[in-house]
Amino acid sequence: MSINDLYSVFVNSGQKVSTDTRKLEKGSIFFALRGDNFNANEFALKAVEQGCVLAVVDEAKFCVDDRFMLVENVLKTLQDLARHHRRQFTIPVLGITGSNGKTTNKELIHAVLSKKYNTLATFGNLNNHIGVPLTLLQLTQGHEFAIIEMGANHQGEIDELCRIAEPEFGLITNIGKAHLEGFGGIEGVKKGKSELYKYLKGVNGKGFVNGDDEVLYELAFENDKITYGCKKLYDVIGKDFTDGETVSLKFTTRYGDKNWSNLPKINTQIIGTYNFINCLAAVCVGNYFKVSDSDIKEALESYVPKMNRSQLVKTANNTIILDAYNANPNSMKVAIENFAKYKADHKLVLLGDMFELGQFSKQEHQNVVDLLMQQNFEEVILVGSEFQSIQGNNYRKFKTTEECKQYLSQKHYSEKTVLIKGSRGMKMETLQEVL
Repeated sequence: MSINDLYSVFVNSGQKVSTDTRKLEKGSIFFALRGDNFNANEFALKAVEQGCVLAVVDEAKFCVDDRFMLVENVLKTLQDLARHHRRQFTIPVLGITGSNGKTTNKELIHAVLSKKYNTLATFGNLNNHIGVPLTLLQLTQGHEFAIIEMGANHQGEIDELCRIAEPEFGLITNIGKAHLEGFGGIEGVKKGKSELYKYLKGVNGKGFVNGDDEVLYELAFENDKITYGCKKLYDVIGKDFTDGETVSLKFTTRYGDKNWSNLPKINTQIIGTYNFINCLAAVCVGNYFKVSDSDIKEALESYVPKMNRSQLVKTANNTIILDAYNANPNSMKVAIENFAKYKADHKLVLLGDMFELGQFSKQEHQNVVDLLMQQNFEEVILVGSEFQSIQGNNYRKFKTTEECKQYLSQKHYSEKTVLIKGSRGMKMETLQEVL
């Protein structure tokens, strides 16, 4: 069976695919993917018995009749099918990557573009070599735009994802100290993330570039680009007007009104001054694709953060800045600095370990502690074995999030403003339950 034959089955199935027998959709194509701890070939028979029209396998012993398709590599076949499906569309496809803020940028841009276009965007953070093809396979004839989030933890991965999604537009949020273990240091991160710019240059695509970020601007120097920022006459120019808990901004364009008092202020519901540039990126993309200024304003003002990202949570007793979806040295630094400037009387900092830093881990956790010691926080609590190993400070430390949770439940904190942040595996968001 060729990719064209498989595509015919895909279309006739109503574009339904499954990769997990626990969440099977009747009439779908089952892709028997392999992982470090599982081999879905073993569940292929169960999949067809439960109503899948076809099971794609890569072990001959599981291909027992014409309800199965034997291929060399199931993952590659899934990716090839996604690429083939993507090529049936002439709509704009925007790829987004970066060390921090990928999902926030994707959500903000999706909110803006959805004012004018029927837009498909990556669901949650399905942004890897499996998630990207699964997102692309959701494209229907009704869609007018696609936003594809691309994550990576080693060099070559963004290039691979670009060759599946074939974006004509791209945005890199920033380049920082994320996944240092896989990338082999910050220079490896630069090389890996900038694969999006290189791909776009090769297909005469356009990049949306933060001109104020010298690293990004230099990496995109040879690209056809649309620029945004605050410091120069960019295609979109923004100004931060934040004076409360959440981000406020104004914007104009290269040829627009430069009198800031004449321009309307956008009052968002997203916390953290570091999100100003993310909002401006969404403005820039929306402006380029002819979304009206009033619709851009309405989209950004109505966007409500979720999934433990830059959320302002008011409990019965405390105010929580919940930014616990993930953490790396860069995002940790801006979160701490932002919290230090935040207007509140009684501040509590709850930080969990940062993962995937390899040989750089001890030094990067030390850097976070050093930064904390420069601030004037009322109380700091550190969670995780990495933070626990850092000496020379008097912060309260717990090896696990559960131990910290038990301590907090006995303290009965009230009238505190609390920053919660840590890597995904730390599950720091569970601490809000006892605050």
